[in-house]
Amino acid sequence: MLVVTTENIPGYQVEKVIGQVFGVVVRSRGLGGNITAALRSLAGGEIKEYTEMLEDARKAAIDRLVQNAHTMGANAVVMMRFDSSEIGQTMSEVVAYGTAVVVREG
Repeated sequence: MLVVTTENIPGYQVEKVIGQVFGVVVRSRGLGGNITAALRSLAGGEIKEYTEMLEDARKAAIDRLVQNAHTMGANAVVMMRFDSSEIGQTMSEVVAYGTAVVVREG
C-alpha cells in the first residue's frame, strides 16, 4: 500500500478515488510513565516517555489507515496527514487521514 503526503504519485495514474480514510488511536501513559515524565519536565528538555508514546501512536494510526483503505479496495492513500489532540490531561489522540485511491503504474 502506497501512502504519500502528496496529491499525486510520480509514475502512477489515479484510476479511481474511493474516498476519505482514517486511522485513530488514543493512548495514555501509565501512572509510572506519567510520574517519570513529570520529573523530567522539571529539568527541561525532551520527555522521551511522551515522544515514544506519540511515535507509537502515529505508527498505529498509519497501520489502521492502511487497513481501512485496504478494506475499501484501495491500493494507495494520497494527501495523508496527521492530527492530534489531548483528551483530558492524560490521553492523546492521533489521527492519520487521507484519500483512498486505486492507482496503476504508468
